Amino acid sequence: YSISFNCRIGLCRYDYSGYGRSTGKPTECNTYADIEAAYNCLKEKYGVADEDIILYGQSVGSGPTIDLASRLPNLRGVVLHSPILSGLRVLYPVKRTYWFDIYKNIDKIGLVNCPVLVIHGTSDDVVDCSHGKQLWELCKVKYSPLWLTGGGHCNLELYPDYIKHLKKFVSSLGKKSSKPDLKEITMKEGASSKDSEPASSEKPQEAPKCSQISRKSLDSRVGKSKTVDVPEKPRMSSDDVDKFRRRRCLVW
Repeated sequence: YSISFNCRIGLCRYDYSGYGRSTGKPTECNTYADIEAAYNCLKEKYGVADEDIILYGQSVGSGPTIDLASRLPNLRGVVLHSPILSGLRVLYPVKRTYWFDIYKNIDKIGLVNCPVLVIHGTSDDVVDCSHGKQLWELCKVKYSPLWLTGGGHCNLELYPDYIKHLKKFVSSLGKKSSKPDLKEITMKEGASSKDSEPASSEKPQEAPKCSQISRKSLDSRVGKSKTVDVPEKPRMSSDDVDKFRRRRCLVW
């Protein structure tokens, strides 16, 4: 993996295996190992405390981000940019989590204890905006989300409200010695219905350009959501299993 750190602004950026300048294959297991390595680099080489870390995950990157955040109770905050509920749910509107699914964010987001900001475009044709909205609903500590009207999957940074809202979120978290601003953070029980409304935002002045498309990333392999659910295959009975084992010489 490739990692760079800007000490002046405290920004750590890295590329997953198979992305950008990193070698290897972009598998789920490798991306978990990559974010773990970046986290250990911050801790061991730069001496950064968990309380000073804000994780930022975009699209497929929301998977490793939520996975790490669910295991670190003292993080400062988490930003989810066009996140996914899970890999399979991008393709099919399944109602349950299957064992073969990847990046099961829907099952892990409730374990994140720090404030979470969700940003999603309402016209995202790769990862539907409903993914971001459902993850926000499941957050333990909510921050006012940003639903960018007309925003796609790769152009949210071009909207003026994007950087404004992001800066407001970081400011609300305060300094290390102070507590987050509770006026900006809404708990799950007392969340306002206004937070789920799309944010009024100016349209970007430039045509959207998706730099991720040129990469051999997982995003480029994800198509539009289908409307057909995945049928669950009937399980074999114990008698059928025994017969199958005998035919395959698997009885021991």
